[in-house]
This record gives sequence, structure tokens and C-alpha cells, in this order.
Amino acid sequence: MGNFDRKKHWDNIYQTKDLHEVSWFQPNPETSLNFVHQFKVPYSAKIIDIGGGDSLFVDYLLDEGYSDITVLDISESAIERAKIRLGERAGLVKWLVADAANFSPSEKYDFWHDRAAFHFLTDEKEISNYLETAQKSINPVGVLIIGTFSEQGPQKCSGIEIRQYSENSMTERLQHFFEKVKCIKVDHKTPSETIQNFVFCSFKKIERV
Repeated sequence: MGNFDRKKHWDNIYQTKDLHEVSWFQPNPETSLNFVHQFKVPYSAKIIDIGGGDSLFVDYLLDEGYSDITVLDISESAIERAKIRLGERAGLVKWLVADAANFSPSEKYDFWHDRAAFHFLTDEKEISNYLETAQKSINPVGVLIIGTFSEQGPQKCSGIEIRQYSENSMTERLQHFFEKVKCIKVDHKTPSETIQNFVFCSFKKIERV
């Protein structure tokens, strides 16, 4: 990434753009919630939202009764905005300001959700580190959900190069640690009415004997 300051970049975006102005805004995180329901995630499950920023996914999880939620984002500004929005309910959530490429979780999770953070990792070492961290930090019967731009999606987001994935390339990338359950393609309509094509894949851990 050279001298690029990823944290500064994202803090600046969250300090200068409203929730409804960013391209990834979703009034209803339907696809993510569908995966929660598909896997019948228990209300007591440990859930982590990687790169959650100030998205509304955490609001919906709280509304549904989930009680052990962690939101991680590189931008402290994003986290603070989410806390303000949630008000008193912010105290029900664990907040982590960290880079998904190199953070060290202090607990293990049952449901690891990442919508549009993983595809910002283009350095091979960062990708490998992320996947190793996920493998170590997801419980044996846990689930991993990753959503990225597809090969029909944008090549950049917020001025940053991303890595596109297909169902095949995503599965191949994760095959050492995870077994694919299901992949779907989703068209996301941005606030500016453009369409971005995503691929969402769900995985379960491969148990080593």
C-alpha cells in the first residue's frame, strides 16, 4: 500500500460524508440478515461484523434480540457515529477500532460477517493474515460470511483499488481453512442510483483431525 494511510483515509470519509451519502449505505441489510436466518444463528451467538463502520446491520441484530455483538472498523469516526445513533443501546455492543488486516481478537466467534471489507485487502500478506485470523477466531461450528465486489462490480471504491472475486476465486482463496456452503450474487443500488454487483459466500470451518 506504499505510504497510503488507510486509517486516515477512512476517518476522513466518515468525518465528511453522511451515512446516507456513502456508496455502501443500505437502509435494510437484507442479504446479511438472510444469512443469519439461513444458519439459524442462536440469539446467544458471538457475532462480529468486520468493517461494520456505522452500517445498520448492528441495529437490526439488536432488534432481533442478539446479545453478543462486536463491530470492528478501522475508523474511530465511524464507530463513534454508530454509537451516537444507537444511543443507550450502544452499551450493548462491543466496539473495536482496528484494521481487519492485522487485528488480534481476544475471543472466538460463531458468526463472522464481512460485507465489503475483505475486498480492500490487495496485498497477499494481508489477505493471508486475515484468513488465518478468521480461521483461528471462528468456533468449530462457526460460520464465515464474506461479501465482495464481483468480477462484474467496480474495480475501485472510495478511490481505493479493490480485489474482485468470483464464486470460484473466493472458494479457491479460502479452501485451505473453509468449506463453501453457498454463494450468491447481489446487485446493490447505491444512494446515487448506480448498481454494484457483489458476490456473497458463506463458509464453514474445515476441521483438522
